Amino acid sequence: MSGTRSGIGYDLHRLEAGRKLIVGGVVLPFEKGPAGHSDGDVLAHALCDALFGAAGLGDIGTHFPDSDPQWKGADSLIFLERAGELLDEHGFTIEYVDAVVILEKPKLGPHFPAMREILATALEVSADKIHLKAKTNEGVDSIGRGEAIAAWVVATVRVP
Repeated sequence: MSGTRSGIGYDLHRLEAGRKLIVGGVVLPFEKGPAGHSDGDVLAHALCDALFGAAGLGDIGTHFPDSDPQWKGADSLIFLERAGELLDEHGFTIEYVDAVVILEKPKLGPHFPAMREILATALEVSADKIHLKAKTNEGVDSIGRGEAIAAWVVATVRVP
């Protein structure tokens, strides 16, 4: 039975002073970064969940639990590389990814080309299969107050 399936991923992290702000594998100049067990890359985490969901392979916590000390401070691109490998092992092909990152600042648009290349390399797909957007929360809630960052991702995969 061939065809396509889609999965959705979401992630949110509080922002804390003294942490690196890493989004889509790019370290951004900013005074705060995500609190998290790994490096807290919300885009990579949400993308993993979207891919796992599309393939019916659980979620990021199933494969990389925050209770496991080996993932403390881990580079989230490792998670993404493994997600791509698992999809490949199960015969799935990544067709397209559409993502939105929500935070008040800094501006992400200038960094999208680098993020697309890094994410595409981790997944072994062409960068034209990855679309990125950024939104603010217009000053509303923890994201709007600059206390958090979030990402939503929809991934479409071809079924074997």
